Amino acid sequence: MERLRVLVTRRWPEAVELALAERFDAVFNGTDEPLSQAELAQAMGEFDILCPTVSDRIDADVIAGGDRVKLIANYGVGFDHIDLDAARANAIAVTNTPGVLTDATADIAMTLLLMAARRAGEGERELRAGRWDGWRPTHLIGSALKDKVLGLVGFGRIGIATARRAKHGFGMRIAYFGRREADADVVAELGAEYHPDLTGLLAASDFVSLHVPGGAETANLIDAEALSAMKPGAYLINTARGGVIDHEALANALAVGELAGAGLDVYPEEPQIPAALLGLENVVLLPHLGSANSETRIAMGMKALANAEAFAAGKPLPDPVA
Repeated sequence: MERLRVLVTRRWPEAVELALAERFDAVFNGTDEPLSQAELAQAMGEFDILCPTVSDRIDADVIAGGDRVKLIANYGVGFDHIDLDAARANAIAVTNTPGVLTDATADIAMTLLLMAARRAGEGERELRAGRWDGWRPTHLIGSALKDKVLGLVGFGRIGIATARRAKHGFGMRIAYFGRREADADVVAELGAEYHPDLTGLLAASDFVSLHVPGGAETANLIDAEALSAMKPGAYLINTARGGVIDHEALANALAVGELAGAGLDVYPEEPQIPAALLGLENVVLLPHLGSANSETRIAMGMKALANAEAFAAGKPLPDPVA
């Protein structure tokens, strides 16, 4: 039987590429350079399955490029870079890779929180530049974590995993905002306080960590008004989606000292970084490392592969989003 043609838009872990090549007529991006919109549109008429990543914008124009692709098996849990309405209109299924990123992303959230609180980025830059002149009692004073309130905006799997690390590992107090209250056993385990409105959570938190999906509903959720509601000297952490924050407003809050610091792993127009942030010492900037460990990246690929295999076999898709 003829094997389905699959295009993988970026390099994936070798083990996953080998597995894909065994099961499909798979084409890989040997240069690992992002494909253009024209190349993505052309692929829609040449392949049966498209496997994009967050770095690919699969908009209506791309989807209109051809009518052969019938599955977009996204490598990643977020899918706001894919026009789901256009996909549905063209009878294209869309899947993602949920569940396997939880621990890795929670680890990065805590990494950013610790780096911001203890001014680790500032310290390393100072040392590497040869500006460190030795220990002194007032050098790079940061914030302790024990007994401080960590406010989670969004309390799904990643938010809860972050809260567990903060509570059990560092003795932080947990508060959260979401559409509904969490399960009673999770609340009891974490002693988590529910805030039914975002402003109340921001005002109560020493650290705020964002764990909401991207898209129109959450665009600029943390804007100038929200930032002004935060405690003076608080910290903001984002491992969710870049569009959740108004970065000009954040840069201003950091520059004038309304916030003590921030830690960011995601940006609105990656790989471009908002210019206003680049000159600030009190923000930690990571290059979208949330899922970047070998175990997680392989698991993500295998999830995408499982969706492709189910599609090829005419079985229900494990992780449908459209």
